[in-house]
Amino acid sequence: MAHNTGKMRAQSRSFEIVLPATSANLGPAFDAAALAFSMYLRVRAKAADEFSVKARGRDSEICAQIENHLILQTYREVLQKEKEPVQPIALTIENDIPIGKGCGSSAAARLAGIALAVYFGRLRWPDNRIVYEAACRENHPDNAAACWMGGLAVARISANGEMQIANVKPKGKWPLLLAVPDESLSTEDARRVLPNQYSRADAVANIQNSMLLLAAFLQGRKDLLASAMEDRIHQPYRASLCPLLPALHSLSGTRGVLGCALSGAGPSVLVFLDPKSNGNQCRMRVRDHLKSQGLSAELIQTEITTRGANPRTR
Repeated sequence: MAHNTGKMRAQSRSFEIVLPATSANLGPAFDAAALAFSMYLRVRAKAADEFSVKARGRDSEICAQIENHLILQTYREVLQKEKEPVQPIALTIENDIPIGKGCGSSAAARLAGIALAVYFGRLRWPDNRIVYEAACRENHPDNAAACWMGGLAVARISANGEMQIANVKPKGKWPLLLAVPDESLSTEDARRVLPNQYSRADAVANIQNSMLLLAAFLQGRKDLLASAMEDRIHQPYRASLCPLLPALHSLSGTRGVLGCALSGAGPSVLVFLDPKSNGNQCRMRVRDHLKSQGLSAELIQTEITTRGANPRTR
């Protein structure tokens, strides 16, 4: 009886969670690494008689659609799998993360749904289990790990199904410029253009560059970034679907631009800026360069955040 009373008391409170946007792959670290940056999905939930959603911010019309809602869908799936009752909840969403643009929106939504299920279902899951559940639904662990843990996350699911995560705080300041096009790109479409096999030379190059990239973040070696972000596994094949990538790649290693990579599966591009340069001037330079190529994008100045998901109750 005391357990049920505690459960009712917990459900009478509101639950809030703030999750950062993420950028996976980072050039050569395909399906292995991602970083979190300062754009957020904020979700507040409380027990209700029926499901409802209120949303504001970016892509609010998508966030407010109760049918096929990724947060609610994941919430229901987890509770049903764990054979817990599905408590209807009222959601209030404030979203900054572009949806369908390679910025980790689905990983954030999945993690929000899982966190809600853990809270309202009193599941008492550790962090690794939460990230594992999101990674299984996303079919890769990098975005989920970075979103939940913050900073730079390197993640894998071992052969025996164990979730393994290394969380790294990059040394120094890492200002970013996110170039977001109008059109979206599904992960399925972006994966469809990838080959089934790669040459040994391409595999070795990516391993080398991934190690170099990790060293650059650990040591604050920004001079390594342009070459360390070179990739042969996915970006060459996705360039035709993501025209911002080849256009911005030509700026890598030039004045104020340390390097760039496709953000996740695209079509957005993450540009690393020199912290010694003027961010606004770099943004204007990137805008003018894209314009000269007949391209345009929303250019968002942001930075790596070491703060991961932040759930709390009220």
